[in-house]
Amino acid sequence: MSEERDVSAITSKYTYGTWRYQKGWKPLHMTTRRGWLLLGHRRQAVPGSRRSCRSNLGHQNQAVIDAICKQAQELAFISPAYSCDVRADLAEKLLPIVPKGIEKFFYATSGTEANEAAIKIARMYTGKNKIIARYTSYHGATSASVAATGDFRRWFAEPSGVVPWVLHGPEVNCYRCPIGRTYPECNTACADYFSYMIDRENDVAAVIVEPIVGTNGVLVPPKEYLPKLAALCKERGVLLIADEVMTGWGRTGTWFAVEHWGVTPDILVTAKGITNAMSPLGVCGTTRAIADHFEDHFFAHGHTYEAHPLTLAPALAAIDEYVRLDLLNASRIQGEKMGQKLRGLMAKHPSIGDVRGLGLFWAVELVQNRGTKQPFNTPKDKIDRKVTVVDEVVADLTKRGVVCLGWISHLVIAPPLIITDAQIDEAIDALDAALTIADAKVVA
Repeated sequence: MSEERDVSAITSKYTYGTWRYQKGWKPLHMTTRRGWLLLGHRRQAVPGSRRSCRSNLGHQNQAVIDAICKQAQELAFISPAYSCDVRADLAEKLLPIVPKGIEKFFYATSGTEANEAAIKIARMYTGKNKIIARYTSYHGATSASVAATGDFRRWFAEPSGVVPWVLHGPEVNCYRCPIGRTYPECNTACADYFSYMIDRENDVAAVIVEPIVGTNGVLVPPKEYLPKLAALCKERGVLLIADEVMTGWGRTGTWFAVEHWGVTPDILVTAKGITNAMSPLGVCGTTRAIADHFEDHFFAHGHTYEAHPLTLAPALAAIDEYVRLDLLNASRIQGEKMGQKLRGLMAKHPSIGDVRGLGLFWAVELVQNRGTKQPFNTPKDKIDRKVTVVDEVVADLTKRGVVCLGWISHLVIAPPLIITDAQIDEAIDALDAALTIADAKVVA
């Protein structure tokens, strides 16, 4: 590849950048060498946060590459009307990993598509129409999934591009409670609110939640929350859909985050880490009760690339790599180290209002003032094209070789599960330096 070729300029001129104004966008040109991410051809990047929890195994995992190549040689594509070895193999591989009770799978090509399938299945199975989601959530960019999305990305699709039968309830956020309560005295009233909604709305098919809210702040619920939510849904004949697109595959120290609270959802959705993001695969898994319903009821869903062999083979290899490298345990151990170091930064930097997380999934929330919890920026600032404080911190981190996701007024820290002690130290040192930008803007 010629060094004179401006790949970033070509990309921005002829392809769309997602969730952004196009003017001024010039994405970093990235390549790989020996499995490590490079910024252009210049320097190696320390893995601070793989965008949206995708590359849990690190970039260019050889076992996954080999699986893709082997499958391409053997069977690159068949219609989803047919079967093949890899389709059956992955189903058998998933059964002992997913929460007990999830027993049948629909293979899509993204988390968005898997959520669309989940919502559609819930409505077909129950014969009801409404879906309840939460504010401060993200479930995808297509019609039903963006309707379920609670954050500002839904606004741009309204009204014509959003289905009308999705409602929103309060998120669980003990740092900044949406209903003005304090844990534990609140007795998780944010969960009880869903029983109120279900009883008064009627015709509710399902409640969809991220067990731990992802991009919108890594909001870890108190221990009572998910069991209570699951129970109140079951009592009312409403399905619980767990969107584990970001929290699956060892990210929180277990295969799936719901395991921390002993909850089995009626429908489980996952993607990203299942193939180490090296091939596009989303999975929608259901209970046997839901599966049995469609023995004699028409399953009205499908698409051309459903169960595509090239998406399934790398999932088999990735699962083997999670086991071989003991990455669930590594996520717990390294996550505790990461959490301790991030809390150490909080003691040093007045711009940090909160640090929260589980496993290797953390958020650092930046505020103007700890007492008032006033954030530096709001979604409207992003829409109005203002440079946010988080943008400035992330830009400085990038200059220091650390890739990190910044969102409105917090940082998402979600490195690959293979991160080493030395890399954690290097990333924390870079963040320590970059946070002086936010500290300078604190209002006493």
